Amino acid sequence: MRVTISRKAHFNAAHRLYRKDWTAEKNDAVFGKCNNPNFHGHNYDLTVSVTGDVDPETGFVIDVKILADIIYQEVELPFDHKNLNLDVLEFQDLNPTAEHIAVVIWNKIRKKINPDFDLEIVLYETARNFVTYKGE
Repeated sequence: MRVTISRKAHFNAAHRLYRKDWTAEKNDAVFGKCNNPNFHGHNYDLTVSVTGDVDPETGFVIDVKILADIIYQEVELPFDHKNLNLDVLEFQDLNPTAEHIAVVIWNKIRKKINPDFDLEIVLYETARNFVTYKGE
């Protein structure tokens, strides 16, 4: 009996989309206003879903308190009210697009979740723009 349990979270962060190896003109052409040198911010919403077999003793796939603690430690603490480009090590050489942010979050959480479980991340950058990542 495989079941999916999900937990929502939220964080606020600033970023700038650009490539250091491109000219200012090319960055402007590709990233537009998201290339603002003074950065811009988003109120990110995150849904983390874990799919696995239900433990017959507990009735849980994963204790939601444990999942909440993992999200807090791996995402909310390091990302909330941060400048992703400047404050978050993973983005020092990685353009912090929604796609990259979702993959980074997935990789951080994946290390803390039972390898027998499937993991899916849905990251909302805005109410209408979101990314889903399930691993490779």
